[in-house]
Amino acid sequence: MIDPVLPTYNRVDLVFERGEGAWLFTKDGQRYLDFTAGIAVNVLGHAHPHLVAALTEQAGKVWHLSNVFRIEGAERLARRLVEATFADTMFFTNSGAEALECAIKMARKYHYANGAPERSRIVTFEGAFHGRTLATIAAGGNAKYLEGFGPALEGFDQVPYGDLDAVKAAIGPETGAILIEPVQGEGGVRSASWAFLRALRALCDEKGLLLVLDEVQCGVGRTGKFFAHEWAGITPDIMAVAKGIGGGFPVGACLATEEAAKGMTLGTHGSTYGGNPLAMSVANAVLDVVLADGFLDQVQATAARLRQRLAELKDRHPAVIAEVRGEGLLIGLRTLVPNGDLIAAMREEHMLAPAAAENVVRLLPPLNIGDAEIDAAFAKLDAACARVAASLTASEGAAA
Repeated sequence: MIDPVLPTYNRVDLVFERGEGAWLFTKDGQRYLDFTAGIAVNVLGHAHPHLVAALTEQAGKVWHLSNVFRIEGAERLARRLVEATFADTMFFTNSGAEALECAIKMARKYHYANGAPERSRIVTFEGAFHGRTLATIAAGGNAKYLEGFGPALEGFDQVPYGDLDAVKAAIGPETGAILIEPVQGEGGVRSASWAFLRALRALCDEKGLLLVLDEVQCGVGRTGKFFAHEWAGITPDIMAVAKGIGGGFPVGACLATEEAAKGMTLGTHGSTYGGNPLAMSVANAVLDVVLADGFLDQVQATAARLRQRLAELKDRHPAVIAEVRGEGLLIGLRTLVPNGDLIAAMREEHMLAPAAAENVVRLLPPLNIGDAEIDAAFAKLDAACARVAASLTASEGAAA
């Protein structure tokens, strides 16, 4: 008999009752260090008092309004994001996939508005993950996610990540945009070089293409800048964000320049819940913290300390960890054993982390962790690696 909750996830048999900062607690009081953070969502950890206060205050006023009315929280959030980014305008969504859908539609509509409707194709990259809708799985091109859902949506040309020559070769008269994650999360915590991103910007300018960035996972302070592309000194034309922008509440946004958004006129797009007052109250509270003086500097310092400890961990367990990769607090441990084995061992040590492609374990802690959480993470990872190494030794002994 099928479960009442559609069984599309292989869920771990853990139920958490509450959270506090970087820690989660089960009903029987067991405490787990959470370096999953809802897959890079809970940028300020669990039950952050400023976010709780903002949501609670709004909950006592109004929960939902149709977008046929003005929503002051959305207007305020939009103004703040315009001031802090390249964008002139934005559309609010509930998720990253919806933000990407809006970005794809916007890129196509831009060329339509310019009298070139044939320029609807988008160059994307192998290993990408842009969401689970029909358009975003086609953009990602992962056969595992496409299987069984009929013909893939046309219009996407995948090339190897980081290969500029392949990008140039893929551009034709029907190409309208390039879509890339500055750091691939699901794809194995792989970073595009800042030089590569600069080259893509120059190529888009040369060919009349739009540069579309997916910063759903790597944005909102995760790399130590507000958005990852800032490290490269470039600006996109369109950018999809979500995850961290709501700190745990479902919020996404498609940001754009005035020029890129010119085709998105009255009635061309919509969302029932986009700009929801509850979501906007929390997102504004997230910005209060993330954009405060010194916060992103602290993220960079924290990331440097954590990376130093992880380098020590790699040296201590060379049979388990092959590489430490990533940017800021979007970190990947590429393992020499099945990544699921290390993740399971980490759970035994009461630490939580998700997997990624290329046999990687992702570490995605809240951005406001401190030395105590770094020390706890090192101790738990060290013990988990020792468990895995001991299991390897035992297996080799049995085989002999």
